[in-house]
Amino acid sequence: MTLRLCGPRGFCAGVDRAIQIVVLALKKYGSPVYVRHEIVHNTYVVEGLKTLGAVFVEELSEIPQTSQPVIFSAHGVPKSVPTDAKNRNFVYLDATCPLVSKVHKQAVRHTRLGRHVLLIGHHGHPEVIGTMGQLSTDQVSLVETVEDVEKFDPIDRDKLGYVTQTTLSVDDTSNIIARLKYRFPSIAAPSAESICYATTNRQNAVKKAAVGADYFFVVGSPNSSNSMRLVEMATRTGAKNSMLVRDVDEIPWAKLDEAKIVGLSAGASAPEVLINEIVEKFQSKYELKLELAIAAIEDEEFMVMRNLRNIELDQSDMAFVNGSDNSGISSKVGGS
Repeated sequence: MTLRLCGPRGFCAGVDRAIQIVVLALKKYGSPVYVRHEIVHNTYVVEGLKTLGAVFVEELSEIPQTSQPVIFSAHGVPKSVPTDAKNRNFVYLDATCPLVSKVHKQAVRHTRLGRHVLLIGHHGHPEVIGTMGQLSTDQVSLVETVEDVEKFDPIDRDKLGYVTQTTLSVDDTSNIIARLKYRFPSIAAPSAESICYATTNRQNAVKKAAVGADYFFVVGSPNSSNSMRLVEMATRTGAKNSMLVRDVDEIPWAKLDEAKIVGLSAGASAPEVLINEIVEKFQSKYELKLELAIAAIEDEEFMVMRNLRNIELDQSDMAFVNGSDNSGISSKVGGS
């Protein structure tokens, strides 16, 4: 069997930063540290942080009066949330991914230039809620599909701008943007690409690995938008069977005995330790040839906020996501 392992895969810089913020806050302030919404969309990560002392809530009203810090998730929050935190006298740390914050700024810039904002994204996703929450309801409209573009009837066709959710399918989004530009030729693009580099890189790696694959597995949680887009990409680019799995136990091992080529990737919020466990299980069950499908080398790193930078992380602090030796499967297959 050939196992094609995608690179890059798993954690992006924004996810890594958000998780580090929670761990560093626990080291600095002790337990509990409150986190509004899942810090990232991965059950394994959330459960691991709970064991360290993080308490997850959906709304600030669930938190008792406390001097302990409250952390906002990597997906971003409406601007009403920090205001609410201040009114409750909470100390808060904003773990919003810098690339999501960039989309917020792009949307606000459109409105300052007198434009109505069209946000391309998925209804109900926390990132979409956060981005729309930077503006008043009459300043922004959500479009999810090309059909939504056809239905949209603006007050002023010449005063429009668009931004996108960072974790969308590049191909699907390009179709929507093309239709927007066709219907509204003067629509303004964001000042920089909204879909983040990590989303694009992971999708490109899947495109390379999925061709001719009998099975393709994406490690991630069902509420992870970028993980679900990777499953769709694998199907679209040639994998006969594509599926999302949370961990090694969700691989349908009994169906794989006749498989010749299997692809494996992970969403941007899935830790490398889960990939390691799956690869090790493949190695124990099959005569295995490992291949890398590399689309890019990522070396981006986002710094945590200033008041946490004097706290040091050591290998054991992040072992729950990196594995006990912090080496990752990349050491076994020559890098990722």
